[in-house]
Amino acid sequence: MTVHSNLRGILAMLGATGTFVANDSCMKLAMAEVPPLEVLVLRGISACLWCLPILLFLGHAKDLPRIFNPWILLRCFSEVVAILCFIFALQHMPIGDLTALVQITPFLVLIGVRIIWGDRIGPLRLLLIALGICGALLVAQPGSSTASPFALFGFATAVGAAGRDIISRKVPADVPALVVTFAVLLIVMLCATAGSVLFERQVMPSWRHAGLMTIAGFFLMCGHLLIFLAYRYAPARVVAPFSYGFAVWAVIAGFVLFGDVPNALALAGMGLIVLSGLAVILFDGRTRQGEVRRASS
Repeated sequence: MTVHSNLRGILAMLGATGTFVANDSCMKLAMAEVPPLEVLVLRGISACLWCLPILLFLGHAKDLPRIFNPWILLRCFSEVVAILCFIFALQHMPIGDLTALVQITPFLVLIGVRIIWGDRIGPLRLLLIALGICGALLVAQPGSSTASPFALFGFATAVGAAGRDIISRKVPADVPALVVTFAVLLIVMLCATAGSVLFERQVMPSWRHAGLMTIAGFFLMCGHLLIFLAYRYAPARVVAPFSYGFAVWAVIAGFVLFGDVPNALALAGMGLIVLSGLAVILFDGRTRQGEVRRASS
């Protein structure tokens, strides 16, 4: 991987965290009046309607049958686990506590790629990841309710998201990213539809809900596309720490949309996340330069 490719992966991850937070914000507004699984269905319909025309316009119709590739399906069902657990936990836990739990995802990714794929992490990078986790905890500031039984669903969210990101490496490189994105959107929507029909009382959505879900669907499509590209462009050890950007974007969205003003601890946590991320870039750059010098000598 080149430095340019790593930078593209980092930018894709930062873009993915931002678009996912924008999507979650739209969902939070809609879930005040519509059941959560029904919101997932409406959002999934919107996202598929955004994604499919673009996919067809780019000439990827012939690649649609590749949705049934085992690695793509496994990646999709990992996302189903993550999103369903996230929605259920969000119903019973403060969003700050849940955000703190989900921030262990990058750590799980790096441990997973070390165990499964044999990637080398190194003690310094682990230390920087730990600093990022500490920053995320300062931003989220979890309370005592994190110890509730519903915290298990927050942990399951992180496990599902980590599985999705680890599996991304095994998706064939010649499968277009939009095809993988469409597969995730479609399967999550179908699973949410089954759950909504079986377990929820349906509510007629208003035009406001339709507008929110139209926007949420667009951001969801962009988020899945960007996070897949992030792990295609660069190794997990490079891009995974930047998923801590989720906490920073969440604080910004909370301030802009809901009037939540971050306190001093949250601001300190954001600074720690940024500094640990910059340190990862610097460390990775020096490592690459050392490898180049050794190869040329």
